[in-house]
Amino acid sequence: MRTISANRAVGALIVAAALALGLAACGTTVATGSYKGENKAVAQRIADFQTDVTASDEKKLCANDLARVVRTRLQTAGSNCVQALKSQLGAIQNFELTVKSIAVHGAGATVRMSSTWSGKQRTSTMRLVKEGAAWRIAALQ
Repeated sequence: MRTISANRAVGALIVAAALALGLAACGTTVATGSYKGENKAVAQRIADFQTDVTASDEKKLCANDLARVVRTRLQTAGSNCVQALKSQLGAIQNFELTVKSIAVHGAGATVRMSSTWSGKQRTSTMRLVKEGAAWRIAALQ
């Protein structure tokens, strides 16, 4: 099993925040209407994440959108969630994101996304975990 440093893991999640920020800048929103049940709840978390990034509300991002494990990694890395996001949001422009699929498996979910950033296409997978009754973003691969 490969170990990923706290900074690298947090960096990937900050990229996720940047993805949402860029998505908002393009005027596209994550549609939740076509999903049902837990898939809809996952899609709603991504939509809420996008809204919080658009509002540059680092406190909501940390409190509502990011998983406990991410916040813990940020503390371990010598920063905190709000400070880390504050220093990274706003660096991304011209970004498009399309949710390709959502798969829920127990207390975990994966979201496959296609994105275009500065003319380059990329496919990514976002992992979410269920904490209590809420879905939270745990990783971006």
